[in-house]
Amino acid sequence: MREFRSLADGNGQLRGWILSTAGNRIHGTTKERPLTLSTETERHLLQGFPDVPPELATWARVKLHGDCHVRFEKTLYSAPFRLVRRELWKKASETAVKIFYNLELVAIHPRLRKPGARSTVREHLPPEAVAYLMRDPQWCLKEAERIGPQSKALIQELFSDRVLDNLRAAQGIIRLGKTYGPSRLEAACRRALAYDNPRYRTVKTILEKGLDQIEPAAPALDQLHETYRRGGRFSREIASLLLH
Repeated sequence: MREFRSLADGNGQLRGWILSTAGNRIHGTTKERPLTLSTETERHLLQGFPDVPPELATWARVKLHGDCHVRFEKTLYSAPFRLVRRELWKKASETAVKIFYNLELVAIHPRLRKPGARSTVREHLPPEAVAYLMRDPQWCLKEAERIGPQSKALIQELFSDRVLDNLRAAQGIIRLGKTYGPSRLEAACRRALAYDNPRYRTVKTILEKGLDQIEPAAPALDQLHETYRRGGRFSREIASLLLH
């Protein structure tokens, strides 16, 4: 029985056994000495290791959803909109996610780790979606200023916190001007600001119910305690008051 003092000692003894005993005895199948066969026949057929190590990756079938993204481990990656509803192949390595269609590479993204994260290439989106995304906060503020001071004030209030999260709401408010006209939207924004509720849903509800044509009772509400105006634990949201 052999004894090994360390891993290096074990590897040394193994190498000596291969070069002396195992490599020089007649092999049962080839009827040749393994070391002789390796030196005279096999060595010139060997190739060196590649300069770039092989990429370890996982492959899976995925489907491109209507929002032009595929889902992988709770993260989203875009692909060309012409492939919506098509079955694609996803290749995910430690650093990148590649998307293929019929063996053609159609998208490549950095690997995301945070759940809910999204990697979007603008060129992957349909033209109407790109035009929608171009309506950034500055565009919203400029359009709101064109409508009137109340609209601009409400959009500014909406952008006072988490601008990108509220961008869709701001765009929706601007679109209401096309449906109801700038005068009614201006009045609705004034009412929403009077009730300290600058939200898309609030402005839309005011316009749908025609409350923009009624003067808000802001002075009476201002006399209420902050708990009741802002929504305490057992109180209703101020938006419900707009329905009366």
